[in-house]
Parts: sequence; structure tokens; C-alpha cells
Amino acid sequence: MAAVVLVALVFLIQGLPAMFAALLGGASVVSGSALAANVALGGGVVTARSAFLRLLLGAGLKWAVVILVFAMASGVGRMAPLPLLAGLAVALIAHPLVLNFSVRVERER
Repeated sequence: MAAVVLVALVFLIQGLPAMFAALLGGASVVSGSALAANVALGGGVVTARSAFLRLLLGAGLKWAVVILVFAMASGVGRMAPLPLLAGLAVALIAHPLVLNFSVRVERER
């Protein structure tokens, strides 16, 4: 989310609505990812088929949240599409990078 805040500060040059649009674009990815993780991992020990279906359901719900927030922000909220897309893109790029570089696993040989 820190990368999205930096992008939002860059869009502050264009005004407060552009800054809020960038924050909302990034927040849609963060909230969608949190929902996906809760759905996919929140059920305890299940069979492989159920775990895979929960993973697919979580991914589908994530993208549904992202698309719904983007549609509501651009349609109802009349927010500028460029800051929305910039916040969305930065969140989608930063999320796997943070996951990849922040978790260190010590492996035994």
C-alpha cells in the first residue's frame, strides 16, 4: 500500500480528486486480495478439490471486487480513469514483489 500512497502523492499535483482516485484504485486491489485470502484460506483443513475450488472462488471474488470498485468509481463517482488505473497497476505490480522479497524461508539441506 506504500507504493500506492506514493503514486497518490504524485497525482496530488493534479488535485485532490486525482489523488483519491489513485488511492481507491490501489485500495480495490488490497481489499480484493484480503477477501481472496480470507475465502481461500479461512476454512481449515479440507480436501484437495475443496481447497482448489476455494482458491478459484477467492480469485474470482478478488477480480469482481476490483472491477466493481473501478466501475463504481468511474461511473458513479466520475473519477478520472488515469489515476484509477495507475493505482491499480502499482498495487498489482507491488503486491507480488512485496510477497516475494519480504518472506524469507530458511531451508534445511
